[in-house]
Amino acid sequence: MLRKVFYISDGTAITAEVFGHAVLSQFPVEFDALTIPFVETEAKAHEVKALINDCFITTGERPLVFHSIVKAEIRDIIYGCEGLDYDFLNTFVAPLEQQLGMKASPVVHRTHGKANEGYEARIDAINYTMDNDDGQTLKNIDKADLVLLGVSRCGKTPSSLYLSMQFGIKAANYPFVEDDMDNLKLPTALKENKSKLFGLTIDPVRLHEIRKSRMDNSRYSSLRQCRIEVKEVEMMYKRERIPFVNTTNHSVEEIATKILDVTGLERHMF
Repeated sequence: MLRKVFYISDGTAITAEVFGHAVLSQFPVEFDALTIPFVETEAKAHEVKALINDCFITTGERPLVFHSIVKAEIRDIIYGCEGLDYDFLNTFVAPLEQQLGMKASPVVHRTHGKANEGYEARIDAINYTMDNDDGQTLKNIDKADLVLLGVSRCGKTPSSLYLSMQFGIKAANYPFVEDDMDNLKLPTALKENKSKLFGLTIDPVRLHEIRKSRMDNSRYSSLRQCRIEVKEVEMMYKRERIPFVNTTNHSVEEIATKILDVTGLERHMF
């Protein structure tokens, strides 16, 4: 039976999930995780506490409980459960209060709340990225912070969306398709915004596997076509001096971080 893990918060639980996953990823085992957001009342906290205690009774092992709870009265109820408690938020609050010389003033939902400065900018970035996905239009390309290039299915769309959602970056993307390969060149609109261009590439065998799952037994998914497209696009990157990264063995988080590192684009944290 997998070890049970609870991610709990009186907000979205995103912080608890991210920190908890980062910690547990250090261990080469699988966990059975349950996320419980918006534990905002004492009644709800008691329900969660009972759920954790039932899990302990059933499995005989104390569940791992990662939480980022702002309200002290809610937090104290969770502290009383039979789980192994890991309080991310308040682990750092007391030392920071000493260093900053002030008491913290916790507010629920402040971390991911709509009132955060820059929230509207992030929504604008997400809308822009969706409107400029996969070369739908180049007329607004001058408004982009970043333009990702690459062959079909190399990771442009998920990387663009991650950059916009996590960092408020207006990320357009443009695909190079089979018909482009005989005379591969940058469209005029991209040439005029060359400083914003960043290329993605991928191992042809991996690209073949991805395309095969979507469109098997087609020229589009053939290994030969994948090799041709990747080779031509990488040659163009080098010819045009466009920085690029290989996405084959990297998660979307790693790809996005590498792009930010190379381009120097400012991260807008919310």
